[in-house]
Amino acid sequence: MLIASGIIGGMTLVAGVDSSTQACKIVIRDAETGVLARQGRAPHPDGTEVDPAAWWSAFQTAADAAGGLDDVAAIAVGGQQHGMVCLDEAGEVVRPALLWNDTRSAGAGAELVAELGGPGAWADAVGSVPLAAFTVTKLRWLATHEPESAARTAAVCLPHDWLSRRLGASQLSTDRSDASGTGYWSPATGSYRHDLLTRALGHDAELPRVLGPTDAAGRTAAGALIGPGAGDNAAAALGIDAGAGDVIVSIGTSGTVFATTATPTADPTGIVAGFASATGEFLPLVCTLNAARVLDAAATMLGVDHGELARLALAAPAGAGGLTLVPYFEGERTPDRPDSTAALHGLQLANSTPAHLARAAVEGLLCGLADGLDALVDQGIQIQRVILIGGGARSAAVHAIAPAIFGRPVTVPEPGEYVADGAARQAAWVLTGERPGWRLGAAASFEATPTPGVRERYAEVRELTAERPAVRPGSTATTS
Repeated sequence: MLIASGIIGGMTLVAGVDSSTQACKIVIRDAETGVLARQGRAPHPDGTEVDPAAWWSAFQTAADAAGGLDDVAAIAVGGQQHGMVCLDEAGEVVRPALLWNDTRSAGAGAELVAELGGPGAWADAVGSVPLAAFTVTKLRWLATHEPESAARTAAVCLPHDWLSRRLGASQLSTDRSDASGTGYWSPATGSYRHDLLTRALGHDAELPRVLGPTDAAGRTAAGALIGPGAGDNAAAALGIDAGAGDVIVSIGTSGTVFATTATPTADPTGIVAGFASATGEFLPLVCTLNAARVLDAAATMLGVDHGELARLALAAPAGAGGLTLVPYFEGERTPDRPDSTAALHGLQLANSTPAHLARAAVEGLLCGLADGLDALVDQGIQIQRVILIGGGARSAAVHAIAPAIFGRPVTVPEPGEYVADGAARQAAWVLTGERPGWRLGAAASFEATPTPGVRERYAEVRELTAERPAVRPGSTATTS
């Protein structure tokens, strides 16, 4: 075994890491063929505020579960986007990281949007309108509510940046996809807007260098090349090798709808975030806060597992007999209603059954994502194929109902760790200089006739959902 070169049993191995909201997942693949050699996983703590040390601990546990990493030739990290990691002059973490799903900075986002002259000004500046999820709004919240922590902040980075640095990156570095989710880096110009950072934080700070798709960030202690990494959605697009005309709908902790395009977008409504891809292109994206956990909540309410939830949903008629769930359990990002709550509309004696509730949960989840598809179309993006991924995409009810809600056939790849696979593909790309053409599994296709009235009824009751100020676990405030 040649550990230093990453060659074992005739294979050159690469590792891909998915440091997501809920867990750290690592896959180790053959650099040439993509064949899976081994994998490991470890959980992350719950909450919307996490000490980054927990990510490093989970990474080490996952690496041990994967049989160690001393025999890999290259590694790359895909990570949850937006998370605010503040470092002091010594490079130590100033305070626990605020994650993308922490909504306490919603008010700070509104302030920043107004100060710059409105949503259109932000879209022109950085391709996106900052909401509570974005790093820039979290920095404004920090400056307002924890001025001492803000004053100590000498550098700001993102979760995958921090983990790459711990792995051995020569300095703080990031990639285009993750930088594009900060609110102070422009995908169109490829440069930071330090004036926007200063506006939020109150002073300038060191920011990670932005690497290209094949740039190495450094080497691990064992000698493995470290790739630039990526935001989780960009890594997933690379993992399934999405091409022109493909729109990916991911049903994970968050729900995302995104596509790879050759030109940047700038949506002044703020619905479509103009992110960058992990391949040197662009990644317009719509995000919802409520996705797979809508199914979790419905299953919990009904006291069933996910298999039974799917069976119940498919036993009810399309449209759930007029029962409609607006699934804003964690507030919502699209539309921008961070303090809203979920609501069930249209209850009658005839539809007050477990099956109808299960169906309403699946349809409500999918209607929110279908709104995202519409938003991409409004930006001129052509949809030739919808690819459904994520934990929620494993539901038989989602398979059957999604084509009817989306009005398009859907393709569902074999279940896998798409973000980690994308990071592994990137690692191989950095190692060899050529983008791997791996084929990692078969896919199934599903079609259904659209059901009239379902999305129209959802849109009608969605507009009845009001903001309700509430303090959520892990948040000290919901507005600033």
